Amino acid sequence: MKFLDQAKVTIRSGDGGAGCVSFRREKFIEFGGPDGGNGGRGGDVIVVAANGLNTLIDYRYEQHFKAKTGMHGMGRNRTGADGADVVMKVPVGTQIFEEDGETQIADLTEVGQRVVLARGGNGGFGNAHFTTSTNRAPRRANPGQDGREMEIWLRLKLIADAGLVGLPNAGKSTFLAAVSAARPKIADYPFTTLHPNLGVVGVDGREFLLADIPGLIEGAHEGAGLGDRFLGHVERCRVLLHLIDATGDDPAGAYRTIRRELAEYGHGITEKPEIVALSKVDSITAEELAAKTKALKRAAKKTPFAISAVAGIEMKAVLRAMLAAINESKAEELVSPRPAEEAWRP
Repeated sequence: MKFLDQAKVTIRSGDGGAGCVSFRREKFIEFGGPDGGNGGRGGDVIVVAANGLNTLIDYRYEQHFKAKTGMHGMGRNRTGADGADVVMKVPVGTQIFEEDGETQIADLTEVGQRVVLARGGNGGFGNAHFTTSTNRAPRRANPGQDGREMEIWLRLKLIADAGLVGLPNAGKSTFLAAVSAARPKIADYPFTTLHPNLGVVGVDGREFLLADIPGLIEGAHEGAGLGDRFLGHVERCRVLLHLIDATGDDPAGAYRTIRRELAEYGHGITEKPEIVALSKVDSITAEELAAKTKALKRAAKKTPFAISAVAGIEMKAVLRAMLAAINESKAEELVSPRPAEEAWRP
């Protein structure tokens, strides 16, 4: 299955059915009177966060969604049937924006969460509705109200407890493959990872979700490399694991490059708890490791872990540190929960 985290679709709710002009005509009934029924209501367009989805690929090939029109009213006071709704299923973590791509309509962060994007038009009144004491035989009926049409953007931000960041070839995919059942593509060239990957990590009887995104390079916020478009997938993470390649010439410079790109991206990513680790330490000597650890500690202002996903060095320790940061973040959220977002009404 291909990964797609952004799609533009056109939606339209159903028009309401028209009211009916009808009069009762039966043998032996001299004054039957009006009996035109009301039109049915048009269908709504509804978006639901569904379990088991992790991509918006379905909305690449089908981009127009139109709810059914309500049935027209009929004689004998028969009301038209309501139009069928359109239900769009999206992955948990999907954000919905208006056509400008900036005005957020909804953020679906829980399974089963739903939002009505466009309500169907009301059905028109039949002539029976307009009967009064002075107008016993009205010959008017209302047309149904038009549905609403709009273009929206769907953007997926994966919901993970922890995220991996770093330069290309920093060992992020290898780390994810070593600690989870995920099988991302791993190769000895930059930008092997072209889309985010998720894996469930287990440590000390606990589990958390880990996200790996394509590597960043200097100038990513200006579109260099793959740019920073995938950073949205770590916005929701509670902790970041920053991996720096120990075989590189300047680990401190690599750390500053990524932190600079995260700061340019914004959205509070630099304020998240960060764990720093030198990866691939099995490929360098002890003297090189000591020197690079010292330089990285000076740049990051914290002692980095020295790990190797291939050799299994210090992997448990860094996973426990990530789990502790996740638990601390959850505890803080319980003490001061975020204010609930106001429901959007079309």
